[in-house]
Amino acid sequence: MAQEIDGFKVNTFSLTSSNDVAGIMEEITLLNRENTIVHISSYIHNTVLVQTLKRGLEKEYPNAKISLIKSSDKSKTILNIFSADKIKGESLHDAILHKLYLNYQTKEDSAIEYRDQLFSRYFTDHLTGLPNIYQLRKDLQTNEDYGLALVKIDNFMTINNFYGFLIGDYVIEEVAKYLKKTLKEQKVYKLSGAEFAFTLNSKKSFYELKDYLSALSKKINSFFVSYQNTKIFIDFTMASNSEVENENLFSKVSMALNYAKEKGVPFWIYEDRMNFENDYKQNFQLSETVREAVKNSRIVPYFQAIIDNKTDKIVKYECLARLIDSDGNVLSPVLFMPVAKKIKVYTEITKQIVEKSFAAFEATNLEFNINLSIEDIMNNNIYNFIVGKLKSSPAASRVTFELLESESIGDFNKVENFITEIKRYGAKIAIDDFGSGYSNFSYLIEIKAHYIKIDGSLIKNIDVDNSALFVVQTIVSFAKKLGIKTVAEFVHSSVVMDKVKELGIDYSQGFYIDEPSIKAGALIV
Repeated sequence: MAQEIDGFKVNTFSLTSSNDVAGIMEEITLLNRENTIVHISSYIHNTVLVQTLKRGLEKEYPNAKISLIKSSDKSKTILNIFSADKIKGESLHDAILHKLYLNYQTKEDSAIEYRDQLFSRYFTDHLTGLPNIYQLRKDLQTNEDYGLALVKIDNFMTINNFYGFLIGDYVIEEVAKYLKKTLKEQKVYKLSGAEFAFTLNSKKSFYELKDYLSALSKKINSFFVSYQNTKIFIDFTMASNSEVENENLFSKVSMALNYAKEKGVPFWIYEDRMNFENDYKQNFQLSETVREAVKNSRIVPYFQAIIDNKTDKIVKYECLARLIDSDGNVLSPVLFMPVAKKIKVYTEITKQIVEKSFAAFEATNLEFNINLSIEDIMNNNIYNFIVGKLKSSPAASRVTFELLESESIGDFNKVENFITEIKRYGAKIAIDDFGSGYSNFSYLIEIKAHYIKIDGSLIKNIDVDNSALFVVQTIVSFAKKLGIKTVAEFVHSSVVMDKVKELGIDYSQGFYIDEPSIKAGALIV
């Protein structure tokens, strides 16, 4: 192939084996033999192909300079023959090398420019154009005198869900512009989600930071984004760090931000004495404990007796979830249930409790209660699992599912369908902790519950608190008119037990009667 580049005639030939040399040599006999430079580009230079070609060219072009050039292409050897009428001798060689250098340099400059663009993209948020978390970490490493503050849009999920992600992105862009304009003396960064950061040029004491963040919070919390004649108000939470050392600075401020959000305060300033790290460490350890227990089926039911107040005999048991860790310690659900929900193993815990509770009572004639949350009922996996268990178990007609009265119901139709379905197999429904939370009496009518479990915070004080006594009397009276049985929780003394019986409550449970244990007396083996 022949072409002319920048005044040079270039003939290019491609060879894949030494058998190609003879044909190439015939073709080049027709070319100009004066003022030429020859380049042989090959991955390896000491091959039969290259050496044969080089010897042939030396005979045909005794006055030409022949250069062997390293190539990255392993499959073929390229022969370039350069010639020019106006440039002769060594100057021709220099001119060609200069052109090649310029060509390489252009490519090298392009590569550097492309590399810089890639690095720029790596350290820049594509939506806002602000430096991102990688740039922030880099800046914090190179300047230990920086202070750091984080800013989070609290209501971004609501905005995104209500208006859609396009408007959500628009809000993020507008917030970025606003923060950059407001914090002129600071460098603003866009982190993940709806979180921003800015560096402080110098470290501030606790009270300096408090005054600074107080003033800034008042200013930015009046900010809104206008979109199609609609004002979208933005709620912010901030956090910073007042410690002298910058070790784990980003982690510390992040913990302070989470704490501020949990407490519902506009900002929080991290101090080492707060021991957030220990709390996080304990949470990580507890998370691992919960995972391990679920994996090894060490979520077990403990059983607490419920007596009939007329006969004082045990007629049923409530199945209460417990976790047995690898050392044999027993953990309360107050500790592990919130963690289980966060690490998404809560569904498996419900399944294990249902499975083991049914297994414990199938060989008895006793009734038993299992706690369910509205979240369980809304979960199709749990819903189907429970219905399947009712279909196959001989204990289906002796189980009562306790639903928390204090939980709101988003889809009442699904709850109603669940209740209708389980009643087909003889299972019953109890409303747990009634008297706390919403205490909505219409809820009882809609649910058509068989039992009301009166909240323990009312029962435990009915012997000394007239207000609690009046509320319990009202609940019992209402339940009797609807034909719903009542259960008193937290019966902790003989005095309370006598009061419960006096009020006409049908059943009782509590530490005065029985403490939860892994076996329900001699009736469960």
